Amino acid sequence: MTIPAEPVIYIAAGLFAIAVMVLVLPFKVRRIEENLEPFFLFMGVLAVTVSGLWSIELIIDALKAPMVIGPLPVGIFQIVLLFGILLHYFKKPFYSLVNSLACRLSPRVFIFLLILLLGLLSSVISVILSAFLLVEIVAALPLSKEDRIKLVVVSCFALALGACLTPVGEPLSTILVMKLAGPPYHAGFLFPLQVFGIYMIPGVFALAVFGSLWLGPKLPLGKKEVEIRYPETLRKVVFRALKVYVFVAALILLGEGFRPLIMWYFSGLSPSLLYWFNSVSAVFDNATLTAIEINPALSLPQIINIIMGLSIAGGMLISGNIPNIVASGRLKITMKEWAKTGVPLGLAIMAIYFLILFLLPPLVLL
Repeated sequence: MTIPAEPVIYIAAGLFAIAVMVLVLPFKVRRIEENLEPFFLFMGVLAVTVSGLWSIELIIDALKAPMVIGPLPVGIFQIVLLFGILLHYFKKPFYSLVNSLACRLSPRVFIFLLILLLGLLSSVISVILSAFLLVEIVAALPLSKEDRIKLVVVSCFALALGACLTPVGEPLSTILVMKLAGPPYHAGFLFPLQVFGIYMIPGVFALAVFGSLWLGPKLPLGKKEVEIRYPETLRKVVFRALKVYVFVAALILLGEGFRPLIMWYFSGLSPSLLYWFNSVSAVFDNATLTAIEINPALSLPQIINIIMGLSIAGGMLISGNIPNIVASGRLKITMKEWAKTGVPLGLAIMAIYFLILFLLPPLVLL
């Protein structure tokens, strides 16, 4: 079914109601907070039904999305499952190695290198694998749950920025290159790096510095013995991978279901308003929003504003980015716990980039 050019009131009202439920219920109803995957799946099904956008292609996309990322024939489900099984059998030597490195470095240096290297590598080895390495390294450290959450949230913001630099990193960049492959941009593999590198690489570095200064003094990384606080049975590893699969599929449905609302009311906003509107990517799939908002007719500043808004805002809530989903599932982080750090940090980062983007001319790496 095609989307009507003019808003349909009952569809718009239904989608607004669903949006309110998605934003409010995970914070108000404990059972929903503890079962985000089936809740988001139900909301996604409901949104597509209200929009009337069911199709065989959408069902196939929702089933395939957890198993494919960008041009790679592998996805979040396989990586979480296979590496989870591998680590299940080799977690003791892995945890010992991590703890040994932590003992040799000061807490600030260790945290700085962890955030910086994984943030930049996410564009090369994919954001999924970077997220998996991040959470297992954090799980290996003798930290309190509060400090774990803070470290993971800051790191996931860095991973989201770094992953945008190549089409291999995450679907957002893949879709961006595909949409701009023709004139006037003729986007190729290096297009995201050339356009966004000047903004995102310093951002990853700044987050690494911030994380090291904020958390370094609090983290007891000098202990010589590791306490494995999150031992997982093989059954739990498989179940966690299945939950991640459901979550990603649910986000595909949710993003498609809300496509009419975005096209009717938000796609024509000015660049500055669109930048802040894209904070909704904290809830909805940012790849879907990229597909809706990006087209070759946009100017380069408009494209930069859209992608920066989507990349930053995704870190604010669990549902906003793939790394958040991986980390929350592995470390048992609830939506409230994530939002406590993610929302204020995300708004602060968006405000800083807003000043940079709208006070300075667009910068492009040559």
